Amino acid sequence: MIDVEEQAIEILKQAENIVFMTGAGVSTASGIPDYRSMTGVYHGVDNPEYLLSHTCLKREPDVFYQFVQQLYHPEAKPNVIHEKMAELSQMKQVGIVTQNIDDLHIKAGSPNVVSFHGSLYDCYCQTCGQSVSVPDYMKSMYHQECGGIIRPNVVLYEEGLSESNIEIAISWLSQAEVVCIVGTSFQVYPFSGLINYRKPDSQVIVVNKEPISLMMPHLLVQQKGEDFFSDI
Repeated sequence: MIDVEEQAIEILKQAENIVFMTGAGVSTASGIPDYRSMTGVYHGVDNPEYLLSHTCLKREPDVFYQFVQQLYHPEAKPNVIHEKMAELSQMKQVGIVTQNIDDLHIKAGSPNVVSFHGSLYDCYCQTCGQSVSVPDYMKSMYHQECGGIIRPNVVLYEEGLSESNIEIAISWLSQAEVVCIVGTSFQVYPFSGLINYRKPDSQVIVVNKEPISLMMPHLLVQQKGEDFFSDI
């Protein structure tokens, strides 16, 4: 009898149009901590949602800056998950909708990536709008040119998502034969709500260490993403 992992791999190999929906668990193998586990960024931090909120950025930019610096891991490189998804993109129609703000899918060479929550590596001055390099932002939260406060172009709590990102993600999901959810608890909305725009006859695969709450038929591969993608 074919096991669940083999079944999921066969589905991905046969499909011509795939959408991957990825979360923090995809990047942990690259040395980037997740958010909510015992070793995550939020562990032991009081009110982390406030520290990554629009209110904190405006009221206490120094507190925001101190916390957001911990999210940067410029030494991190794409792992086997990012690499296998990029390889599949060379052979099939593949879209990646990611919660991650680390740009590793893009660095791996995947051509169709929606960074649903923005990117840490796209920084700009809030006063003059000029782009600022990450090394300069790491040195100071103030823009040398005008003295304005720099921020990364990520979606903070209390801020709206990019309409174009939403539209692209919905378009991809409405056409995909297979939707593969990888490395996410799938609890953050509206990211998790995107699954409702999939084609009615699409197959849904979940590759995650823990089961997720998903009110639709799906194939659960309960293992680390790097172990699963190593076998593809």
